Formats: sequence, C-alpha cells, structure tokens
Amino acid sequence: MAIKNAFYAQSGGVTAVINASACGVIQTARKHPESIGTVYAGRNGIIGALREELIDTSEESDETIAGLMYTPGGAFGSCRYKLKNFSENKREYERLIEVFQAHDIGYFFYNGGGDSQDTAFKVSQMADRMGYPITCIGVPKTVDNDLPFTDCCPGFGSVAKYIATSTLEASLDIKSMSESSTKVFILEVMGRHAGWIAASGGLAGQGEGDPPHIILFPEIPFDRDAFLKRVEHCVENYGYCVVVASEGAQYEDGRFLADAGSKDAFGHTQLGGVAPALANMTKQALGYKYHWAVADYLQRAARHIASATDVEQAYAVGKAAVEMAIAGKQALMPTIVREQSRPYRWHIGEAHLSDVANQEKKMPIHYITDDGFGITQDCRDYLEPLIHGESFPPFENGLPKVARIRGFLAEKKLKTAFDI
Repeated sequence: MAIKNAFYAQSGGVTAVINASACGVIQTARKHPESIGTVYAGRNGIIGALREELIDTSEESDETIAGLMYTPGGAFGSCRYKLKNFSENKREYERLIEVFQAHDIGYFFYNGGGDSQDTAFKVSQMADRMGYPITCIGVPKTVDNDLPFTDCCPGFGSVAKYIATSTLEASLDIKSMSESSTKVFILEVMGRHAGWIAASGGLAGQGEGDPPHIILFPEIPFDRDAFLKRVEHCVENYGYCVVVASEGAQYEDGRFLADAGSKDAFGHTQLGGVAPALANMTKQALGYKYHWAVADYLQRAARHIASATDVEQAYAVGKAAVEMAIAGKQALMPTIVREQSRPYRWHIGEAHLSDVANQEKKMPIHYITDDGFGITQDCRDYLEPLIHGESFPPFENGLPKVARIRGFLAEKKLKTAFDI
C-alpha cells in the first residue's frame, strides 16, 4: 500500500485533554512510517483544510508532541464550522478534494463531538461519491459526555473532577459564612441538553444534608415553585443552600432559563445566565443573600486538576483512530467500553459514524432522584471511576508548563483561495 499523508483537526469546544488525543494520533502515526507520511493539522479545524492552511507537524519535535499530553486548549486551533450537505454546497467538498489531492492526503482524523462526527461522516461519504480514496476516522471528544455508543467521552472526566472539586470547596466557604452572610450559592455549569456535568457536582456530597442540595438538569423540567420550596427548606434546615445548575435548564415548554436570544455556528441556542436568573428569582421570592459563579471556560481548561482516567482515555482514542485507519477501517469512531465499575476496567471499541453523527446521549432517568434535584447511587457508581486519579502537569516558575506548537504551515500548492 502506498504511503499517504494524514490530516488531523480539532473541532468544537476544546477540553483539558483534547491535545492528549492529538498526541495519540501524531505519536502513533510516527510509529508507522510504512503507512503514514506527514501528519498535517488543520489550522482552526476543517477551516484549515478549506483554506489550505495545514500545520506540518513533522516540524514539531518529539518533546513538543509529548508535551501535548499535559497542555489544555486546542493546540492547532479549533472551530465551530459545520459542512453543509453535498447537495447544498458541492463546492466545499470539491475544495477539500483539491487540497487533499495537492498534499497527497489519504487519512482524515477529526477530533470532536456529535457535530464533528457528522463532518467526518460527510467527508467519508464524499470519498465514495466523488471517487477520492480517503480513510475517515472520528476521534471522540466532548465535555458534555453526550456522544452515544461510548461509555464516556474524553474531556468529560476532567470537567467532572473540576466541578465536583469546585462544588466541594465552594460549599465549605458558603457554610462557614452562612450564619451572618451568604445563604445561597449557585454554580452554573455547561450542558445544553444533557445534565452529565451538573450531575458530577453531586459527587461532592456523601449523605443527607451535604451540598449540593439542588442540581438542575436539562432532562427535568424546571418548576419554579418546587425549586424555591427546596431552597427555603435547605436554608431552614442546614443553614445554607448550594445549587449546581446546568446552562440547559429549561421550563416544561422547552424554553431555556438562560436563552440569550441568539444562535451559534451550529444553529444551537446561545446560552448563558442561568445562575444570575436563579439568584434573582431566589432573592425576590425569599430575600436570601446570594452569590453565584459561572464555571464557563474554566471547567474545560483546568488541566491542572485533570482526571488521570480521562487523560489515558483521550490518548487511547487518538492512538486507536490511527490503528483503525491503517487496518483499512472506514467511517468509524473509537469508543470506550466499560467492562466493570469496581475496579474500573475498560477497553476500546468502535461505532459507525453514521450512528454517532448528530446524536445526543442524555442522562438515564434512573440516574436522577425522584424529586429531580439529585443523583442516585447508580449515577454515582457511573461517575466516580471517571474522575479517579491525578495527572498533574509539570510546573515551571509556579505555573503549569505547556507545549507550544510552532505551527509552521505547509507551502500552499493551489492557486485559488477559498472564502469561508
């Protein structure tokens, strides 16, 4: 089989461990020079392919690539750009083929969530439809933990560890001040349609009365009266109330509590502000002094407190993607298959991109307590192994050390530019 170059790119919101997957892809490709030549990384995801802005990773040292294991963010730049259907924008696909042909690219690895797996699937379809031979493998990533057919998603375990830790630490602060000051604390976390991240805050509590006292899930319709009644009960009985609220919390009619009134590049409702909305609601109804915080990018960038399990799995799916491609497999995504929870054992499986693309895995209802405000033991059993283990980055001058990609671009070979 002729040696072909590879294209790798990162897409969607980045995580604390997405670069560990990049490390897995690049290091594994370097071990197979008989099959893969140069690995080009798209600058800013699929946009880099369309613009012919290809980072030549062969210009990066082994030390730098190894350093991706402990570097958060997207080392090569990510994007929120969704390829249209072939019939809607044939020119995009023709451009991709032009770029791939010009740089002798025969492997396509796309690292992202459900929308990104859709992109990888569309590229695989393009290969068949337009007669260009390219092997396409999706590499899973999403802090939302909502990809189907995989036990968990790389990126989630570290966010879960951060949120559980932050909930625990902030709760001690609130408890210590509750007698004469703050009574209610609300932490807003990510999770548009699935409450996995919010659920992870529940790991901070071990028994009755322990915070968080309320978790708001997208899967459970928000009931204002029930929420306020629960807040009042907690303050009266425990002296304070800690709430972990998913950004995707919504009313029974589907309206988000925090609908910002705009859409993102994928057509999703732009969210933000559920914490202050709940805080004001509580103040007006009950008069309690409050504080709120939005975890926002901090939760997905916190590599300093990453889960060792998550780091290991992120690398493993990158490595598996290359091995699948070399084996001649097409239009697949490596998955994590749980063998058992105690002790936690897992292995790599696979799923078809056609089944994964644009699908969302929500929390099972039996993971949520009957009152809709907490997690069950089944949920705890699922979550706990995913936050286990520490994988601290090296520190330098008191700060985490990170790898810095030089980002040398391959020489452009096409005469025409492409407007996004």
